[in-house]
Amino acid sequence: MATTTSRELVTAAPEATEAAAARLARHVRRGDLVLLEGEMGAGKTTFVRGLAKGLRVAGDVTSPTFQLVRVYSGPLQLAHVDLYRLSDAAEVADLGLDELLDVGAVVVEWGDRLRDPGAVRVTIEVLDERRRRLRIMEAPDRWSW
Repeated sequence: MATTTSRELVTAAPEATEAAAARLARHVRRGDLVLLEGEMGAGKTTFVRGLAKGLRVAGDVTSPTFQLVRVYSGPLQLAHVDLYRLSDAAEVADLGLDELLDVGAVVVEWGDRLRDPGAVRVTIEVLDERRRRLRIMEAPDRWSW
């Protein structure tokens, strides 16, 4: 069970968070940068897994914490980036986000470490062991759950 407004959604299980992200994928286009914010264990990778399902990309989505970037092919290429281990802007620049955006969409875990005025910003707030509040903070008007 989930409750929703057009920009905010409370999910009651990881599967519901994944399903919400899969629905949100209908808005994602080439060149979109989606920045995810949330504490450790909030469900950022779960969210990306759902987004990937919604985009019909190939491969098992896992956290790219040690690899930094994982690229999944599909009708729209999805690059999954994790900034947790990066400490400065030069390291972020070395990831080649602009090139990845030229050919697909990019979703970034720990997106609060990156500032981009054109990015979509989604927060995941832990309410309790299973429930999460998902908020679309910055996005074009067409983006909703």
